Amino acid sequence: MKPIKPLSSIFSLLFIAAIFLSACGSDNSNSPDDDNSKVIANNKNSNLKEGNQYTHRLEFPKVKGGKSIVVTHIDQSTDEVNYSIEWDGEKKSNRWTCYQLYQSNSKWNVGRWYGNPQYPSDPLIPVSMAFSYDPYWNTGYDHGHLCPSADRRNTDEAQKQTFYISNMQPQLSAFNGSAKGGGVWLTMENKIRAAFNINSKDTMFICRGGTIDESSKVKAYLRNGFIVPGYFFSAALMKYYNHAHKKWEYKAIGFWFKHENNQAASLKPYVVNIKQLEELTNIDFFCNLPDDIERKVEGIDKDIIIRLWNIK
Repeated sequence: MKPIKPLSSIFSLLFIAAIFLSACGSDNSNSPDDDNSKVIANNKNSNLKEGNQYTHRLEFPKVKGGKSIVVTHIDQSTDEVNYSIEWDGEKKSNRWTCYQLYQSNSKWNVGRWYGNPQYPSDPLIPVSMAFSYDPYWNTGYDHGHLCPSADRRNTDEAQKQTFYISNMQPQLSAFNGSAKGGGVWLTMENKIRAAFNINSKDTMFICRGGTIDESSKVKAYLRNGFIVPGYFFSAALMKYYNHAHKKWEYKAIGFWFKHENNQAASLKPYVVNIKQLEELTNIDFFCNLPDDIERKVEGIDKDIIIRLWNIK
């Protein structure tokens, strides 16, 4: 079993929404440049100096630190990173989950996992940092996945790991999508998944979570301080090959949702650019990008993002 990685700085969502930037590297490369020293020199807020190599990956945001830890789950059957989380040990809550989608880990080879318990404790989180019971039961809230099980159908192990309680946040059923008629969160998950071309060498970098740090953005504190976020966010960056331009490019999109029963079919009202999402969440989503690229991609106009991602 892999040891817990101490939380340091992190990464992430490269949001490039309307700007097309050339890139080199493989389909799931973790750095925007093969010359790591060059990237560090051009980035004053990256994680690239951190000892935890996982935090150098592009799906990572800047970590909060303090009493939080970074946990990375490895699919031992493929020896690939499945997903990573930032876990606040004092709040006993997930701050965000981040992961990648690329060709090999997006194939639907297995069905949905069912076990007993259905939502196991995370074996990589110390007992002192987690509830000794499932705090979701009898609250009226769903176990809301942050890395969806539908994004991990490639192996049994990857699928099962998405059901760790550390990859959850409490969500209303008509927000999460388990209610008849679905929910806006499920609509967003399906849209982002559909935007990824499994037959390509594209890579999607995703970070999702709920607001747990500011009391004004917390919906409720339940038994023993169990946090129900008042808002949820999603950030996705896609690295794709533009055949017309004959080069690798990026596009990015952010979503910001108030946590309430919402079965809206249109996602347009919830689209934000990365700069806005960072201001709303106080999370630096692409700290591993060179600063000049980061400045270019953060302020893309919402209307351009909607067109680029074909948001209805």
